[in-house]
Amino acid sequence: MNGDRRLATIAKADAAGPPDPPTPTEDSPVLGRILIACTILPALGLILASFATTPTARADDKKPTSVLDFHVKDIDGGDVALSQYQGKVLLIVNTASQCGLTPQYKGLEEVYKKYKDQGLEVLAFPANEFGAQEPGSDEQIKEFCSTKYNVTFPLFSKIVVKGEGINPLYSFLTSETTNPSYAGPIGWNFAKFLVNRKGEVIARFDPKTTPESPEVQAALEKALAEK
Repeated sequence: MNGDRRLATIAKADAAGPPDPPTPTEDSPVLGRILIACTILPALGLILASFATTPTARADDKKPTSVLDFHVKDIDGGDVALSQYQGKVLLIVNTASQCGLTPQYKGLEEVYKKYKDQGLEVLAFPANEFGAQEPGSDEQIKEFCSTKYNVTFPLFSKIVVKGEGINPLYSFLTSETTNPSYAGPIGWNFAKFLVNRKGEVIARFDPKTTPESPEVQAALEKALAEK
């Protein structure tokens, strides 16, 4: 009889399931730990988030004030900080391989060889915006310039120099806000910007003005004479 009662009690307990856990009270150590966690974790998250985002925000907020503030890709895909040209005179040119003005590569190379020891750098940026005259890959452009014109001055990766998707460097060069004296959209292949040793744009030449023209030569020599 007693055995039957014990079995009935056990069966009733099994059917009821496990007992409910104790509810934390104000004096409970469990509640204390929960309150501490709820207070500390959000604060910790805010601290970590500030460390993660602050450097990026500062970098993004810094607006370029000089050509030397930009990073670009060279013809082989490597990152190039234009700040490495601090103290140099730069002739920045948008180029193309299938244009009537493409022979200007020869003049650019001659000018580069003539003045490089005085501090000149010619920076060529291939672009395909004008008559689709630069359709090739960076590798093909490099091969063309090397074999056809024996180019030794720096070549950079193909970019957009006008309109949607314009490269930040060319946005800077052509904007009324950042370069008011020489602003305006690029009109064709082989437009040229002359930059002094401080990274300031000091002249602009239209595409048909050749590198070896008296106008360009005089401007180069004047810029190179300034130390």
